[in-house]
Formats: sequence, structure tokens, C-alpha cells
Amino acid sequence: MKKFKELDKRKISEVEKDILDSWGSINQITNRQNEVHKDDKNFVFYDGPAFANGFPGLHHMVAKNLKDAVCKYHVMKGHKVVRKVGWDTHGLPIENHVEKKIGISSKKEIEALGIGKFNEECRKSVRENEAAFTDLTSKMGQFIDVAQPYLTYKNEYIETEWWILKKFFEEELFYEGTRVVPYCPHCGTGLATHEVAQEYVNETALTVYVPFKKKEEDVYFLVH
Repeated sequence: MKKFKELDKRKISEVEKDILDSWGSINQITNRQNEVHKDDKNFVFYDGPAFANGFPGLHHMVAKNLKDAVCKYHVMKGHKVVRKVGWDTHGLPIENHVEKKIGISSKKEIEALGIGKFNEECRKSVRENEAAFTDLTSKMGQFIDVAQPYLTYKNEYIETEWWILKKFFEEELFYEGTRVVPYCPHCGTGLATHEVAQEYVNETALTVYVPFKKKEEDVYFLVH
């Protein structure tokens, strides 16, 4: 009868550390793979950027596992897989987070503080939990470049996006439509679904509406 290898009796944390140490750093593995396949066909993968001012969760891990499986598949096919993580630096979640952090609550206060200074605080905020994301990436075994992430506020990223949009426009792949979106009077902009869900609460307010009729015609104004 075949005898299976006995399981390691040490603490799980100790076994995990040995496994991670045996891999070396994530970048060492990816760099070695790319060196082996340097003359082969490229497969380029930029991991969809996460907001690193929040903590990584299960939803990040599920998505990263699926992405990693695709990249490793192409490595096994003999491709040079150029892959790196990125950090999303745009959007209201970051601005709202910074407003709470520095104790302001209006756009006038941002202007008084200085838009340049506020933007700098936002740039710092977007990478607050980068170490936690990198640690998760390492422990789950996702082989990807974490040392040189792309940042969406960098000019080269923004200019590339505009170049892509221009190409789409030239190919007549855009269409103009109309839709109803939630609006934030504080931010002065429309909101995405996940932005509406952040700290959403139902509030009840007593409101009085008074109708006033125009003297000259049968038209009413509702005054709130």
C-alpha cells in the first residue's frame, strides 16, 4: 500500500513562512520567467487598479486569483508575460476620505486650503494601505510586479487613456445617450452605484410645500 507523506506538524504560520521564503520575492519569480521567455511572444497584463486607501478584502482575492490563473496559463504556453499591479487614484471615495481626514466638509474649504495641497493629500492617501495589498499578493502566490505599479494620476497613464478614447471616437464606436444618475450636491457631480452605497442612510425630514397661484394665469408655483 502506498504511504503518503506525513503532514507537517508545525504551526501553519511557520509552514506558510517557509513556503514564501522558498519562492523568494514575487518580482524575482516574474523577472526570472520573463528572462527565460525574453525572445517569445508578449502577453501584457495590467491588473485592474484597486483603491489602496482601503483594506484588501475577499473580493480582491477572488479577482486576483482569476487574473493570476490567466497569466500563469500564458507562461505555460511559452509567452513572456509582462504584468504589474496598479493603484486607482481617481474618484470621490479618495476625496471624501481626505476631507474627513483633514476635517473639512465643503468645496469652499478645499479652495481655501489650496487645490494643489488638497491634491497632494489625495496622492498620499491612495497608497496608505499599499503594504497590506502587497502582503496579500505575496501570500496568495500571485506572480506579478508589485515594485513598479502604475498610478492612474500619472500623466502618461492619463494621456494613454485619452489616446485610446480618441481612437474609439475616430472609429465611431461612441454613441450619445441619456440616462438618470444619482447626483451629489456636496460633490457637484453624478455618482456611481458603489459611491452611492458608501455610508448610505435613509433620512426622514418634515417638509412643507405651499402652492402660489399666478394672478394672470392658471399656473402655480410650489414653494419648499
